[in-house]
Amino acid sequence: MSVEQAAGVEGQALEVWIDQDLCTGDGICAQYAPEVFELDIDGLAYVKGADDELLQAQGATTPVPLPLLTDVVDSAKECPGDCIHVRRVSDKVEVFGPDAE
Repeated sequence: MSVEQAAGVEGQALEVWIDQDLCTGDGICAQYAPEVFELDIDGLAYVKGADDELLQAQGATTPVPLPLLTDVVDSAKECPGDCIHVRRVSDKVEVFGPDAE
């Protein structure tokens, strides 16, 4: 079973955001998905926009590219700070991360 099937998100647009208040700065997310996550000079992880620019606004989201979904989900699962949230764009329901049902 794929990650998409397991979460019931197959074919749905997803977005990801990081709660910097909980980020431990381990950089695991940037190791799994450097196209989506990056550590800034403050030692915290942020999501990146389409132009590779760090999105530093509180609660900033970026789309999850389908080819990177497994890497983003693994980042959320392995994050020691439990600060990575992946949710459906359509209804803002978290499907991976600390608040996922």
